[in-house]
Order: sequence, then C-alpha cells, then structure tokens
Amino acid sequence: MTNSAGPNRRVIAIDGPAASGKSSVARALATRLGFVSVNSGAMYRAITWHVLDRGLQPHDREGIARLVETTNLATNLHEGEWRILIEGADPLPHLRTLRVNEAVSSVSSIPRVREILVAKMRACARDYDVVVEGRDIGSVVFPRTPYKYYVDASPEIRAQRRAAQGQRDQIAVRDHADSSRSDSPLTVAGGAWVIDSSSLPIEAVVDEILRRLRAQSFFGPAAKSSRITRAAR
Repeated sequence: MTNSAGPNRRVIAIDGPAASGKSSVARALATRLGFVSVNSGAMYRAITWHVLDRGLQPHDREGIARLVETTNLATNLHEGEWRILIEGADPLPHLRTLRVNEAVSSVSSIPRVREILVAKMRACARDYDVVVEGRDIGSVVFPRTPYKYYVDASPEIRAQRRAAQGQRDQIAVRDHADSSRSDSPLTVAGGAWVIDSSSLPIEAVVDEILRRLRAQSFFGPAAKSSRITRAAR
C-alpha cells in the first residue's frame, strides 16, 4: 500500500496496543495542534457493531466482506473528530458494548474490511492535517509519514485502565489476536518513537510527542525528549 496523504497535509501516526492510552493521547494532541483526530479503532468497532446488528457471525469472513462492500459508509467531522456513519446512523453509542469488544479483533482482521477503511482514512488525510491512531497506522496506512509514535504500557496497567473504563477485554487475548493476524498486524513501525505511558498522565505523553515533533523540525527547534526511544528499523 502507498501513502496517499494530500501533498500539503501532515499525518501524525500513533499506534499501540489496547488500553495503552493512544486514543486519549491522539485526541489531546490533535486538539493542541488544531488537527483532525481519526480513531481507526472506532471505525473497526463501528463495522463490528453493524456486522453483529445484521446477524452475521464474526468468523463469517466472506459474508462480512460482502456486507461491508455494499454498506453506505459516510463520514463527517464532529468537534474536531472524524467519524463514520453507517447507513446514515451514528454507531457511537454501541462501540463499547461487550459483544463488540469480544468480536472486534476477528472482524478487523478481515483484509477486505481493512482495505475499505484504510481507503477512508487516506481520503481524510487528503483534505485535513490529521492525528491518526490505531495498530497499523505507521506501518501500513501512512508508512511514509515521518511522524510516527508507538504508545505502550505494561499489561498490568492496561488491564487496570480497561477495568476503570468498565470494559472487560482480556488484554492478553487482544494482544495476541492483534499482533498475530496475517493482515496488518500490530507492530512498532520502523522509525517510530516508543513512549511508555505506564506512569505518565495523558498530557505528559502529549508533551513528550510535542517535544519530539519540535526536534523533527515540525514547528521549530526544541530539546530532545529523554523518555522516548527510537524503534529499530
């Protein structure tokens, strides 16, 4: 896949495992920069809700691919966040239900589903400067962006965060499913900067990314961050 951001648009890719804090970091960073925030996980959850709502099983890969191909997927901006609408409906109230939690890894592993949603994300980046978070943003969706970050945290901390959110994801199971799928697995993109958020509040992680962006001449010089380490290429 090739990178297809607009010629004058900037893309900041933030990847990481479940409950690492990447979604909150991406939203806060986009707000600070005045960029559009794109939550790819919410898009895959939206598709998962639609699949379940239509009575399909998560393992019915061919049926799910056919459904998504014929579904009207529109997008809009809401308070700086880029959202997906399914057949005109806003799936937001359904994204964190238990059944979606349990099925999203299976549905999001289907290549045709990923192909369709990747195209949507790239279309957004042709029109806006974006902060995009997910699991394969720096490695697959926007591999050519120089602004790649991987937000991580210990499994114990991530499990605590999920519980505090009222979610019952099994972190180890999600990690295995996301990192072992054959199409676009969770990985640290080559050239990404890794941030351990285990003991950092969201704003501190955002500050670290902003310092790194300054060091990359994103908007002027600044001191390098000591908390961020470059991933091996």
